[in-house]
Amino acid sequence: MRPAVATADDPFTQLGDLPERVNIAQYLPRVAAATPDKHAVRVTRGDRGAIRFDDVTYAELDRRSDAIAAGLVRRGLRRGDRVCVFVKPGVDLIAITFALLKAAAVPVLIDPGMGRKALLSCVERMQPRAFVGIPIAHVLRCVFRAPFRTVDLLLTVGRTLGWGGPTLDELLREHDGAPVLEDTAASDEAAILFTSGSTGPAKGVVYTHGMFDAQVRALRELYDFGPDEVDAACFPLFALFSPALEMTCVFPELDPSKPATCDPARVVGALEASGATSTFGSPAIWRRVVPWCIANGVTLPKLRRVLIAGAPVPPALVADFHRVLGPDADVHTPYGATESLPVSSIAGRAIVGDAAERSASGAGTCVGRFAPGIDLRVIRVTDEPIARWTGDLEVPRGEVGEITVLGPVVTHEYKFEPDQTAAAKIAHDGRVRHRIGDLGYVDPDGRLWFLGRKSHRLETANGMLPTVGVEGIFNTHPDVHRTALVGVGPRGAERPYLWVQPAEGAHPAGAAAEQAFADRLRAHAAAHADAAVVEGFLFHRAFPVDVRHNAKIHRGELKREAERRLAGER
Repeated sequence: MRPAVATADDPFTQLGDLPERVNIAQYLPRVAAATPDKHAVRVTRGDRGAIRFDDVTYAELDRRSDAIAAGLVRRGLRRGDRVCVFVKPGVDLIAITFALLKAAAVPVLIDPGMGRKALLSCVERMQPRAFVGIPIAHVLRCVFRAPFRTVDLLLTVGRTLGWGGPTLDELLREHDGAPVLEDTAASDEAAILFTSGSTGPAKGVVYTHGMFDAQVRALRELYDFGPDEVDAACFPLFALFSPALEMTCVFPELDPSKPATCDPARVVGALEASGATSTFGSPAIWRRVVPWCIANGVTLPKLRRVLIAGAPVPPALVADFHRVLGPDADVHTPYGATESLPVSSIAGRAIVGDAAERSASGAGTCVGRFAPGIDLRVIRVTDEPIARWTGDLEVPRGEVGEITVLGPVVTHEYKFEPDQTAAAKIAHDGRVRHRIGDLGYVDPDGRLWFLGRKSHRLETANGMLPTVGVEGIFNTHPDVHRTALVGVGPRGAERPYLWVQPAEGAHPAGAAAEQAFADRLRAHAAAHADAAVVEGFLFHRAFPVDVRHNAKIHRGELKREAERRLAGER
């Protein structure tokens, strides 16, 4: 596997000759022509018996997406039309998304788990021309009409209840077999993917066909995906890369809006029955699956790689995963954001060595070396917009600052949100540099270390205090599941308090037990100077987390709760 190494070369040349004209959907008909009978998508059935799959070949998926594209175009879908898609993960989601890409329309993908109010706000901002959804999504559209007032083209995946427009089955029946693939420029809009909204209002990130193509190239180079592979999509959006990477995509049985509640036996069953060689998912999934495997003596020898992303990954989880995998397999933790992915990556066998020791000493989370095509610079911390790049923005190597990236996978704007775009983008020599909004630094070996979100930093009387470094010290205690550092009090005089979510069965009962737990934590961290900044400890049975990964902690809620609780004690 080729390592990701930072170089001084132009990042736009590191991924080869990037085409000026490309439609990211072109990969599907190519694979279908070369291997028509190969499984493209396998969906785990929802029964409780033996694992079974509903299978679709590449030829069938290609024809299905052509039928959808042609049917929608006949009914008035135009190039560049924004199309809200609310379809469950599986064959239909992939076929519909590729159909819209083939037709040069722009699928808008919004996480339905973010809540009704936030979801409707996202829809209204996008001003969609078309709406594709399952019946319950259309019911929502009919009840809350205002956000959908721009919609005049409908498609229902399932039965309609009198709201008009064709069904998916109708489009499939009427297709004449003709292929569809519009010619698009690399700079043409391809899709709008919404951020999770876990650290602020969800924003619509504009992807172009060229950016998607660069992502495919970067992922292939980073992880050496092969056409013989089977990918278990525990994070549904990653499944959209499978056709471009020539892999078979498997959807295990889990609720994508609640990955932390997955049934580990069913996930493992799908991995085993499908012969999965690769999988991508949130830490919340593997916190359930890996202990179940160890407790039941189950190994996963066919897995070659596991990608875990969405939140910092505890080294202990990686070490336990190695007990389940074969000797040549590894866990990888790619780092990035909806606006820029991948940015960097590190292999698990590197995490559990020196990186784990440094994390336990307050160094933060090592997220590895820069991905191909990434120009990464760390800049001084400010909450103000930065219109143009100047050399004095960059801090010396090793110094903490905000992580910024430039390259062919880096998106340029948030749709219809100029203020948010201005706050996150920097014009840099005719290109666009993205401010990720994370704090970190680059060590002498060229590895990137993550210290938490910039918006989560504490501003104390002694200066700025990032969160993840302090938390890493306490997260290694055997009675701790995870921690969250928050500031109590006004900005500039915040007092650091550490929320602790104890491991299962370790929650303290009563004030005396909490004090004893806190004393154990201080003793555990006594050798680490950074730990001394913690003023007090608070205990929580289950942190509030994001919907998409069930792993990003809603620190704003914990900060408010800490202030209420401490105010009540006085």
